[in-house]
Amino acid sequence: MARKIIQAAGGIVVLNGARPLIAVVQRTKDELWVLPRGKLKVNESAIAGARREAVEETGHRVKVREFLGAITYRVRGRPKIVQFWHMQAAVNPSRDVMKDIMAVEWLPLRAAVRRLSYPLEKLFLRSVGRNALRRKHRLRRKQRSQHGRAAKARGHKARVSHAGTSRRAHKRAGRSTAHTRQSTILQRVFRQLSR
Repeated sequence: MARKIIQAAGGIVVLNGARPLIAVVQRTKDELWVLPRGKLKVNESAIAGARREAVEETGHRVKVREFLGAITYRVRGRPKIVQFWHMQAAVNPSRDVMKDIMAVEWLPLRAAVRRLSYPLEKLFLRSVGRNALRRKHRLRRKQRSQHGRAAKARGHKARVSHAGTSRRAHKRAGRSTAHTRQSTILQRVFRQLSR
């Protein structure tokens, strides 16, 4: 008989600036450094749980971006799946961190990977972190070039309209792609766990 899967979610939380920084948090119970994450509440969606955990553990409001992947491991014989999203943190904290967190550090990607306590999380952040940071940079560059082309072709009024439409269309496309990728990854993980 398969044991019930523990569902959890979290984020690669990025604070933008001259150099983007990634949040790592130190837990009070064992003083280990981890990515902001935690178990889902009853009937809570993974994306809502990921946002809640990121806010509670970093103290910053976040905007959830694309799905980055999942890690799976066993906890006392039970399989656990942790899904992660790329998140953008507000510049200033909006609340105190929860009491389960001793410290929050905002570090460059390499330093964040080194600070993490679990090898699986280090490997995960190393493999998705750079792409998440680059994807944001490429998206900005693409939006600027579309914005400029529209301005030359149609004038100022059309430029504003085009930029708004482009962002909405891009957002819809990004969500559907991320959702498809998330579903595919989770199907593979569930198949492996049920063997």
